[in-house]
Amino acid sequence: MPALDVGPMGVIGRLKRCAALMGRRLDATFEEFGLSNWEFDVLATLRRSGAPHQLAPTALFSQLMVTSGTMTHRLQRLEAQGWVSRAPNPADARSLLVQLSPAGRELIERAVTAHVENEKNIIAPLGAEGTAELDAQLRKLLAMLEAMQES
Repeated sequence: MPALDVGPMGVIGRLKRCAALMGRRLDATFEEFGLSNWEFDVLATLRRSGAPHQLAPTALFSQLMVTSGTMTHRLQRLEAQGWVSRAPNPADARSLLVQLSPAGRELIERAVTAHVENEKNIIAPLGAEGTAELDAQLRKLLAMLEAMQES
């Protein structure tokens, strides 16, 4: 179909391929700490929430964009590992709060440090100017896609 402009297919294909290749590199770092991608995400979200590093499950699944059923299963696995605990919510007797355990906090702090270093290494070949330019273009693309989603 020579009349068809397939340029956008190349751009989107390269974005998808970059995401897949970066995902492998990110996962390799998580695996060094015995973590999967989703375990890292949950623990990092709790750590990011600030002291005392606890959130209601609804806040967690909203931030992580998963269903409540998925979140329940994940929390059970993290609790079995000793990385989180659940405690009564003083603001709502019907709910529990999920909190990083001391072991979970120590683990995620080590993993985040390695993760950030890994991300720096991934984009380092672009240089500061190239990274800034790519970031600006991706921000624009993301804003347009989010606006289309809301329409």
